Amino acid sequence: MNLTPANLRNLLKAKYDDREAAALARIVCCEMMGQRPADYVLNEPLRPDAEAGQRLDDIVQRLLRFEPLQYIEGKARFLGRDFRVGPGVLIPRPETEELVELMLKETSPGARLLDIGTGSGCIAVTLALEVPGAYVEAWDISPEALAVARANSERWDAKVTFRQQDVLACPKETETAFDVMVSNPPYVTESEEAGMSPNVLLYEPAGALFVPDGDPLLFYRHIAQLGLKWLRPGGRLYFEINRTYGREMAALLEGLGYTDIRIEKDLSGNDRFAMAQAPSLLPLWGR
Repeated sequence: MNLTPANLRNLLKAKYDDREAAALARIVCCEMMGQRPADYVLNEPLRPDAEAGQRLDDIVQRLLRFEPLQYIEGKARFLGRDFRVGPGVLIPRPETEELVELMLKETSPGARLLDIGTGSGCIAVTLALEVPGAYVEAWDISPEALAVARANSERWDAKVTFRQQDVLACPKETETAFDVMVSNPPYVTESEEAGMSPNVLLYEPAGALFVPDGDPLLFYRHIAQLGLKWLRPGGRLYFEINRTYGREMAALLEGLGYTDIRIEKDLSGNDRFAMAQAPSLLPLWGR
C-alpha cells in the first residue's frame, strides 16, 4: 500500500473527525511507519516494502473498524513510560496520570499502598518506582489483566505484589494495614453508554467500565468501607470518579467517618478525584 499522509487522513475522515484523523495519521506515518516529520509535512508518499505494506494495510483496516490505536500498537504511554495494553485491559487515561501525580505529592517514602482494580498495572508500577521504599500490592478480578500488569511490572523492574481478587466478594480482613488505598474502579453508568465512542464500546472491557444505573457508587462504597479496616489510622484513600457524582462521593465518605475530604477537578474542569483520610480513631483493626 502506497499512501500519502493526505490520502491516509482522508481515509480516516470516513470514521473520525478531522482533528482525530489528522492525529492518527501522523502517529501512523511518523511513529509506526518511520516517516520523517519533514516528509510527512511535505506529503511525501509512504513507500513501504511488501512486509511493511501489509502491516500498514492492517493498521488502517483496524483503525477503520474503530480499534483503539493503543491496542494496535500494543502499548500506551503513562507518565513517561510505555505500558503494555491489549483487549481485556482498560487503556490508561490522562486523568489517571493526574491522580497518580496528586498521590506522589502526598505519599511518604516507605508507604504501604494497595491498588484495587489495577488493570494494566500503570498506577501500581508507577507508585512502586516513584515512591522510595514503598510496598505496593495490586489486585484485579481479571486473570488477563493481571498477566498484563505482571508483564509491565517485570518490564520496568518494579516490585509489586499482585493478587487475583474480587473486591466485592473479598473478606473484610487482611493480613496487613495500608497507608494508602487507591482505585480507579468501573464508574460509567449504563445510561451513559449511548454517548460513548465506538472504539471504547467495541473493544475495551465492559467490566472495567460500567456500573448499574441504580448503584453508581457500588465500588466506591465497598472499598471505602474496607478502608476503615484496612487503612492505618490517618491513612489516605484516593479514587478516580465519575464527574457527575462528586457531591455524592463527598457525602458517602463523610457518612463513613472519613476526614479531610477533597473533590478535585481534572484539567478539563470536571470533578474527577476524591481523596479522604481515614479517622484517627478506628474500630479495632480487622474486627
